[in-house]
Amino acid sequence: MKTVQQPIHSGFHASSTAEEIAAGHDLTGKVVLVTGGNSGIGYETVITLAAIGATVVVGARDAGKAANRLAHLKNVSFLPLDLADPASVDSFAAHFLAEHNQLHLLFNNAGLFRVPQLMKDQRGYELQFGVNHLGHFQLTGRLWPALKNAGSARVISLSSIGHRHMGLRLDDPNFEKQPFDTMKAYGQSKTANVLFAVELDRIGQEHGVRAFAVHPGAIMTDIFRHVTPEEQQVWASRVDNLKTPQQGAATSVWCALSSQLNGMGGVYCEDCDIAVPVPDDDPAFYGIRNHALDPLNAATLWKFSEEVTGIRWP
Repeated sequence: MKTVQQPIHSGFHASSTAEEIAAGHDLTGKVVLVTGGNSGIGYETVITLAAIGATVVVGARDAGKAANRLAHLKNVSFLPLDLADPASVDSFAAHFLAEHNQLHLLFNNAGLFRVPQLMKDQRGYELQFGVNHLGHFQLTGRLWPALKNAGSARVISLSSIGHRHMGLRLDDPNFEKQPFDTMKAYGQSKTANVLFAVELDRIGQEHGVRAFAVHPGAIMTDIFRHVTPEEQQVWASRVDNLKTPQQGAATSVWCALSSQLNGMGGVYCEDCDIAVPVPDDDPAFYGIRNHALDPLNAATLWKFSEEVTGIRWP
């Protein structure tokens, strides 16, 4: 059954924190994986879920940063993961599956934003699309047995309001037929994150796997490392409700834990609720555009991603 893309009035809001969402929950015995969990909202997700008993595995590129940020946390371990490198993704998944035969919560959290020029991953695809979507598609596919074995699992993919900047251009994903625009490239990758959740939920629900896409809100984190300080100031001045990292992690944690979402999935969420749909040309800094929910787009992207990554869901 398809979940209706309409708010369900969760009782939480834009200012809610991940810690508030997690209060009263117990994840003892549950296994959680967070990509990019050594910084920003990923780190807040890690500390919040570890605090309520989860066994948390963090995958990220920077082992030094991970050692500094994660060493003091109980029940948290680290494995190196470079989402731009297919071999690294396979290695990470193999190590994870050797230790865990179940995965209850997968947070596809890591991402790139506004790279300064056209760069490509090791497959040869535009880097933001490669890391934000293709790397996570491959990772989720490799971990599919553990997700199914959990009996009831949720996959939360971090998208963004940036999906409004561009839909899919699978006939030109690397900007060979059009001038490279880093915001459009980012937008395409964030649209892909939503469409991935739509199709994964359709495929996964018969196996107890549900999927959600999340806009965390406007937060100043490491993802702005490719943006100049001057541009960051301009951006921050235009945002009405700048969130803290704890507030930014709240919607992800809500999608992972909320009993209100039992039996639901395939939707885009923001401010701890299901977001409202808006027209593709709506300039608003909220809501989900139609192009990111289209099931035909989702199926097309899925087939494209299988061909590119070599991953086939059984």
